[in-house]
Amino acid sequence: MNFTGKVILITGASSGIGAATAIKLSKLGASLALTGRKVDNLNNVAKECTAGAAAPLIIPGDISQEADTERILKTTIEKFGKLDVLVNNAGIIETGTIETTSLEQFDRVMNTNIRSIYHLTMLAVPHLIKSQGNVVNVSSVNGIRSFPGVLAYNISKMSVDQFTRCVALELAAKNVRVNCVNPGVTVTNLHKRGGMDEETYKKFLEHSKNTHAMGRPGQATEVADAIVFLASDAASFITGASLPIDGGRHAMCPR
Repeated sequence: MNFTGKVILITGASSGIGAATAIKLSKLGASLALTGRKVDNLNNVAKECTAGAAAPLIIPGDISQEADTERILKTTIEKFGKLDVLVNNAGIIETGTIETTSLEQFDRVMNTNIRSIYHLTMLAVPHLIKSQGNVVNVSSVNGIRSFPGVLAYNISKMSVDQFTRCVALELAAKNVRVNCVNPGVTVTNLHKRGGMDEETYKKFLEHSKNTHAMGRPGQATEVADAIVFLASDAASFITGASLPIDGGRHAMCPR
């Protein structure tokens, strides 16, 4: 795979799957625009993207804020003059059931996990049509299967899957592909940011050995490999796909 001459915008690039994807794409020659809320982390990721054609463009911002989303896309186009791939990776998780999830929590999850993707993709589409580019969304196994205790997150990720399929159908005739990856439990800081303390997270990862057919949680680099594949010309006849990167969890009925 070769991304030389390709401009790629990655949201949530300051850590986890987004950071791993940025590093891999830089090694394949991509010109990168990286956005996230933590500037120091973005700069650290940019330092690891040393193999690319040029240093990544860092655009701090919060994609749940409309003005930031508009600025992120505008800054990318002003810098590079085009956009070839959009990786909608940024996301959050909140725990809670129908009895305990407040509307504030619900809105926060939906605004970050799906509304922002809708907005940024909508802004990016004219540029992707020009470049015959593609979109890769980061969903979750929670978009395929239902799990208790993370209601708002489940709904948001199923929305990402439906969004992926619908937009793929709408843009296929214009040669713009749209796909998503559906990670299982992946070792990132997502769950800690969502409120898990160190001991709870340790037990969660241990339990994941039983809930994933391959007997372990995934690594961010494994999800990044799938994102890179779907973004590449090697996936030129793939659109509207939801690709599980979950060690078989989507095929299980763990008890």
